Formats: sequence, C-alpha cells, structure tokens
Amino acid sequence: MDRDFDTFIFDLDGTLLDTLPDLVVLTNAALRTEGYPERTEAEILSFVGNGVKALMLQAVPEGISEEAAERAVGRWKDLFPVLDNNLTKPYEGVPETLDELRLRGCKLGVLSNKFDAGVREVMGKHMPGVFEVMHGECAEIPRKPDPTGLLRTIAE
Repeated sequence: MDRDFDTFIFDLDGTLLDTLPDLVVLTNAALRTEGYPERTEAEILSFVGNGVKALMLQAVPEGISEEAAERAVGRWKDLFPVLDNNLTKPYEGVPETLDELRLRGCKLGVLSNKFDAGVREVMGKHMPGVFEVMHGECAEIPRKPDPTGLLRTIAE
C-alpha cells in the first residue's frame, strides 16, 4: 500500500537539533549556582527526555529538599535565555531534509517536552521560519506521551 504523507511532526532535542552540549553547560551552570556538584555529559544525557523538571530533579544531589530542588529548576529556566544555546546545531542532513519536505508542499510541526518558551527560542535561533506549528510543554499542553499536544498540533 503506497501512502503519501503531507504533514510531519518532529520532536526537537536529539531529533532535529543536537542540544546536548548546551544542556550540559546549562545544567552544570544551574547546579554550580546552587552550590551542587556538576554532572558529566553522559549523566546529563541519561536525564533528558522528560522535560527540565525531570532533568534537574535527577541532576541535583540525592537527599536535598523538594524546595531546594525546585530552586534548581527555577535557576535552570532563568539561565536558559542567558546562555543563548550557542553550542546547539542541527544534525547533519536535517536542514536539507526539511527543505525538501517543504518543497514538496508538506506541512511541518514541532512537538517537544522542552518548555514552550524554550522551544520558540531555540527554533527561532536555529531554524527560523521552517515550521508552521511549534509547541512545547505548557499549561495547555502536557508532556508527551499525553496525546493532547499531538492532537492540537495536527489540528493546527
């Protein structure tokens, strides 16, 4: 059975963009600011995929209070726009693939577990104007695998 698809929705971190180098810098900056030890790239890689809160709750030392852990999450979010994602870059072949899909008239979207403002910031810097719809986790869109964000992105 041959099918033609005209809409593609992509994840962001680790799919379109190699964001790990910036996640390492950012996570360790937040940890240092709060007086906690830094983590290795391998450790941080093992923490990613479920949003910033899950990342930071794993990155902080065991046994700290919930309030201290939440402060570290807040620090990470505060530092995100300051550190500017200068090490992030598209994976090899991604820009060309997206260009080809757009030339074929396909609609493109992004749905990420990254917080919504972070999605807009990083995509605006590294892939401006490529995607018709972009969403990250926010009050209206819960973290994947909840289908709410995907259904909304498809509808839009």
